[in-house]
Amino acid sequence: MTAPQINGPRLLESLQALGQIGALPGGGVNRLALTDADRQGRDWTAARMRALGMRVEVDAIGNIIGTFPGTGEGPPVMMGSHIDTVRTGGLYDGNYGVLAGLEVVATLREAGLPTRRPLAVAVFTNEEGARFQPDMMGSLVYVGGQPLQEALATCDADGVSVQAELQRIGYQGTTPVGAPLVDSFVELHIEQGPVLEQMGLQIGVVEGVQGISWTEFTVEGQSNHAGTTPMALRHDAALVAAQVAVFVRELSKRMGGRQLATVGAVRLSPNLVNVIAQKAVFTVDLRNTDSAALAQAEADLQAYAQQVAQAEGVRISSRALARFEPVDFDPLVVDLVEQQAQALGCSHQRMPSGAGHDAQMLARVCPSAMIFVPSVGGLSHNVREHTEPADLQRGAQLLLQVVLALANRPA
Repeated sequence: MTAPQINGPRLLESLQALGQIGALPGGGVNRLALTDADRQGRDWTAARMRALGMRVEVDAIGNIIGTFPGTGEGPPVMMGSHIDTVRTGGLYDGNYGVLAGLEVVATLREAGLPTRRPLAVAVFTNEEGARFQPDMMGSLVYVGGQPLQEALATCDADGVSVQAELQRIGYQGTTPVGAPLVDSFVELHIEQGPVLEQMGLQIGVVEGVQGISWTEFTVEGQSNHAGTTPMALRHDAALVAAQVAVFVRELSKRMGGRQLATVGAVRLSPNLVNVIAQKAVFTVDLRNTDSAALAQAEADLQAYAQQVAQAEGVRISSRALARFEPVDFDPLVVDLVEQQAQALGCSHQRMPSGAGHDAQMLARVCPSAMIFVPSVGGLSHNVREHTEPADLQRGAQLLLQVVLALANRPA
């Protein structure tokens, strides 16, 4: 079957239009999960689904699923991603996968080209985890990986719950979660890293997602005068936080390979220039494609944190914010992505995803894979996030051809 060409200008216009909701002065987008801006983005996206003749359902965690009928029955071939952003996000992270999915449906509809299996486009709740943890919450609950009531009870930094905000913005639906019927899932996404651009490649054929471990540490020391307390008599919470931050960088160098380590958030109290910090709260993000290596990094981190806390005479405790094992995508779907990239004449290579994505959750219940397009300068979670229009259109065309093959394959 010959695939029709997607409407590239329409795709680009839709990305710009959605980017106006929650737009920041000077560029970028702030559309945190379950805020008023998120509600407006959801309303806009759901309206586009309905205009395409899709059946729109909202489930109990707020995921929006738009389904376009096929000529036969059965579970749909699903596309999609998320439309929530970090506080200083760009136009493409998540949004591209959703709107490219809708462009696939629009293109096939206009071409009068039905598929054997239904097509679905999903908008998953709170993928970023910037307001509520863990990240990828909507897709995790969708596949039964987190109990619904546990997710609904999760609160943000101001003590506001997911359930309260879903109800406030009108997006706590009634469709059940936990046992979805999905034929297969393909997520198109910007790379959010520099590899494709640096190698001069057009497409990343994503084989899997590296494991992620988020831990929050709390150090409790003793507040005291910075000018009168001898160095040997201090119990400095900030020092311990700093020592751990240096350690995780050295840990990643020592382990090598695909081990990554980041201290991303630090809060000191009382946070005054002339006062020894009584308390430090900080996060550590560890990632690796190898499960055993990730577990070793976690163990080394905990051992070192206890060691330096004891040496400084402070108390240290930790709590897990998120923990996901590495995920391998379905080999047949990965092969299909590669085959269709070759058919389009796209330069490409197989690669892992460094960031977490909804596709890793869907991989628990159906054959799944991802497609990456280049990110200019490797920037993402940044108002200057950018992907060239030609790359955006190329990725959407590849998505269409992969989905068309999946939706029309023999039963």
